[in-house]
Amino acid sequence: MVRLSVNINKVALLRNARGGNLPNLVQVAQDCEAFGAQGITVHPRPDQRHIRFDDVPALREIVTTEFNIEGNPTTEFLHLVLANPPHQCTLVPDATAQLTSDHGWDTVTHAHFLREVIAALHVKNIRVSVFVDPDPRMVEGAKAAGADRIELYTGPFAHDFMANPAAAVARYTAAAREAEKIGIGVNAGHDLNLDNLKYFCEHCPGLLEVSIGHALISDALYYGLANTIGMYRRQLVCGFGGLGVWGFRGLGV
Repeated sequence: MVRLSVNINKVALLRNARGGNLPNLVQVAQDCEAFGAQGITVHPRPDQRHIRFDDVPALREIVTTEFNIEGNPTTEFLHLVLANPPHQCTLVPDATAQLTSDHGWDTVTHAHFLREVIAALHVKNIRVSVFVDPDPRMVEGAKAAGADRIELYTGPFAHDFMANPAAAVARYTAAAREAEKIGIGVNAGHDLNLDNLKYFCEHCPGLLEVSIGHALISDALYYGLANTIGMYRRQLVCGFGGLGVWGFRGLGV
């Protein structure tokens, strides 16, 4: 079964809109785990518009499943991660003012930089995942730099899925096969939702974990958080090479 890590950035965004501590980010993280989430993901950005840097120590203290911190490995970000070692750090090549992640690393061009960052994180026994586009060369580059896993950027898959699911997923299948061949783990994330998640899972060999935030929190407005986490978990009970049945929305845990 593929593991579900819930990204709680949008919960923090809602909190920050009014100041104070409503909703309580720590309580939401604990509740997500109680409702079946197998990990909690945060992505602190330089402008701290959702997850703030001072949220990280409190979350690290209470997350009992897997704590995943993702972001651009700036000096400030690395200081934060090394001072509060998570189970996993996902390196994402975001620009300073970027609205959301929209591309993976060029792991060939940035090989030396990634190698140094990954080595520093490994000193703290942090598993490192590198955010990449579905390109076998980028997968190979991540492995060569010392990464433990890749996270496939699934934005293009989600964009093209409704028009042609088979074409949308083909590059991801090829990238995942390359990862299996060279011995690097596979995560995935970005714009995965209840409509496309099962299909992606069934066509991505060796998929270990997905990180989902925006769609899951949006669905929770209608279905409730506990129910929604259960719905996403059910989409992840799938095996590569299945019939590719689409994961349609449905009510009830």
